Amino acid sequence: MVNIVSRVWAHADAEPDRVALRSPRTITFGQLRETNRRVAGAVRAAGLQPLDRVLFIAPTIPEFPEVYYGLHAAGVTVTTMNVMSTVPEIEYVLDDSGATLVIAWHECADAARTAAEQRGLPFWEVEPGAPFDAEPLEQAHEHDPDDTAIILYTSGTTGRPKGAELTANNLVATVDSFQPVLELSGDDRFGTALPLFHVFGQAVCMNTALAVGSSFSLLSPFDPVKMLDMVKTDRLTSLSGVPTMWNAMLHAEGDYSPEDFASLRMATSGGASLPVEVIRAFTERFGCSVLEGYGLTETTGAATFNDLNREQRIGTTGPALPGTVVEVRDATGAVLAPGEVGEVFIKGPTVMKGYWNRPEATASELVDGWLKTGDLGSLDDDGYLTIVDRVKDLVIRGGYNVYPREVEEVLYEHPGIVEVAVVGIPDEHYGEEIAAVIAAAPGHELNGEELRAWAKERLSAYKVPRIYSFVDALPKGATGKIQKRAIDKDRLLEIARTAARAR
Repeated sequence: MVNIVSRVWAHADAEPDRVALRSPRTITFGQLRETNRRVAGAVRAAGLQPLDRVLFIAPTIPEFPEVYYGLHAAGVTVTTMNVMSTVPEIEYVLDDSGATLVIAWHECADAARTAAEQRGLPFWEVEPGAPFDAEPLEQAHEHDPDDTAIILYTSGTTGRPKGAELTANNLVATVDSFQPVLELSGDDRFGTALPLFHVFGQAVCMNTALAVGSSFSLLSPFDPVKMLDMVKTDRLTSLSGVPTMWNAMLHAEGDYSPEDFASLRMATSGGASLPVEVIRAFTERFGCSVLEGYGLTETTGAATFNDLNREQRIGTTGPALPGTVVEVRDATGAVLAPGEVGEVFIKGPTVMKGYWNRPEATASELVDGWLKTGDLGSLDDDGYLTIVDRVKDLVIRGGYNVYPREVEEVLYEHPGIVEVAVVGIPDEHYGEEIAAVIAAAPGHELNGEELRAWAKERLSAYKVPRIYSFVDALPKGATGKIQKRAIDKDRLLEIARTAARAR
């Protein structure tokens, strides 16, 4: 029998006055448990039973863990969604999951309320500082290990979103996987601006920090200067983010020095590949290395990590976490030798149960416990994983494989580039041509001819982008990850046609 909330509540038993949430308001473990109990009591009083589905929408605020762990204490299956979700998106999840209750933070409640009302479902609005007032549920529900504790919906890049069923044991196994590599303790002060409705912020950061007794500082929305100030004010020892956050902090204005961040012993990154140049620059400016890891919603955010007890290999996402096995396979399913690029497969205690009500998708992506990730990568002789790209992002130009991430890594070395995304566009002669969409650093004026010449000195000719588009900022998703599917490829094609006419 297992429940992630039992790990968190254990600290309320041992040290009720220990700080659980530090920013933007201070909440002890004892206070967190009491609020959780009232939320759980309200859920049970409303007639919900264990494994009933509940949709919860809220940003990265103290009320998130207050409600979230209360729902877990009641034993319901929790589904969290982006605070920017529209009415049709929420309706889809309500219909697919069969949720019987909708809860949302008051500032992002309109769409959720409308969707709930149209489905005839009860809707609860969360106000600041006071989630719900009900007779407390003293004892948390104990799940069977394989019970579905949460359902998180994928982004739907290849069709309608699918709900990944993560079990009660998956949540606890993620904490147990990260604890030995992060070496977190009750003395640590963990902080993030990651969205808690996403698997990285929720299962990896929040659950791990609070389950081991660390304090947890929250920032919403992300702002690079406010994030750096929070590190200083709360004397954070650990900070988690995604590549665009580290990049933004690097370019943040302010007189910061390594001495300002002396308490920070590690920064952890996930959600997307982190350019090597960003890691080096961050270490130089802030005196703290960024440790990169890799995981998916379907693996509860956990797979590999550059842990503190092993050699840090910049450019890799580290070896497999304890209990997890990673293989790289070719198109026939054969396991490849170290150094060879193929599709990444993962097996271990954090791999999902399956896709909710999607037996065919589950059978396709999950075979004998092995998850087919859709990511291209390679393992070195010591088992360190390097993610090359998404299978679907591979560009084949004139018969040559071009991995966009490799090209992006080189372009990030240019001092005038803040953000870059490399994509393939149709080309009559080569099949696909390489295009780069770039956001320039303040004070820099860039042009395609200059960048093409610069890249040609550092890349094989067939890897050099021929098409360049300049934008103020690249499109990003909820976690801050650059969304290549949102890039205007029609604009890139028009640039290519204009260039062809000029030749």
